[in-house]
Amino acid sequence: MLLESPPWQERAACRGPIAKVFFPPDHPEPRSARDAREARAKAICRACPVRQPCLDYALSIRERHGVWGGTSESERLRLIERSDRSGPTDLTDLTQRLSAR
Repeated sequence: MLLESPPWQERAACRGPIAKVFFPPDHPEPRSARDAREARAKAICRACPVRQPCLDYALSIRERHGVWGGTSESERLRLIERSDRSGPTDLTDLTQRLSAR
């Protein structure tokens, strides 16, 4: 069974060879290298026309890897934990505040 990609992915700024900066390498990555890689990915996200749908998607499937919608794995985990405690309204507010960064 082949899953269809969400339509917004066609317009994502991360498509193509640049996508590798959005995910950790297969080998151990020093913190400084991870921070630099995530900063590059987040800079691409800031100019992306589908940043919010991307973040919404990553949160809805609880994506555990990579930079999605301008957030790192740990940032999304915090958003999910807050949402679990506070409910979806709080999550919407948090994602909007995060997108404003």
